Amino acid sequence: MNVGKASKKDKVEKQYFIAIVPPSPIYEEAFEQKVYFKTKYNSKASLNSPPHITLHMPFKWVEKNEDELASHLAKFARENLPVTIKLNGFSSFPPRVIFINVEITPELESLQKNLERYFKRQLNLFNANYKEQPFHPHLTLAFRDLKKPNYQKAWEEFAEKNYQAAFLADKIALLKHSGAVWEVFQDFQLMGSKETLRK
Repeated sequence: MNVGKASKKDKVEKQYFIAIVPPSPIYEEAFEQKVYFKTKYNSKASLNSPPHITLHMPFKWVEKNEDELASHLAKFARENLPVTIKLNGFSSFPPRVIFINVEITPELESLQKNLERYFKRQLNLFNANYKEQPFHPHLTLAFRDLKKPNYQKAWEEFAEKNYQAAFLADKIALLKHSGAVWEVFQDFQLMGSKETLRK
């Protein structure tokens, strides 16, 4: 019996994803906007995760092999450069999603593409982007539980709102689903140099 239990536990899978989590005060500003959507527009689903910019969509991984996953991410981070992230205004994916717009720069695009390639080759994971769509970085404020009438009202409010910020993303985060919410499990410092990228 014990052997059966051990082997079952050995195969327990959890959900993870990779993201950039902004530093203070941008983190708090984005979190306040999420709370605002909950209060005014009855949309609270985005509060199930910290403010973030997704680099790799959620995937399943055997929990007991987390060290292997962390080791791969640490190696990836050592070989990739920090990137400047620019936030500029608000945008949306009708009919439910409203987000802070992230400017696509060659550096950010390169970081995401490198991660996507690395995960395919080293970890055999192929779902970096949502439904195989092109990378579209954003910082979600409201999504699946934002009802269509509330989406219309909220988008009227946010479409012309101004918001600009920038920060240096010098680390990437591995997030893990607790069964109820997403939490930052571990950070990995981006420490690459232009020399390591040329190799």
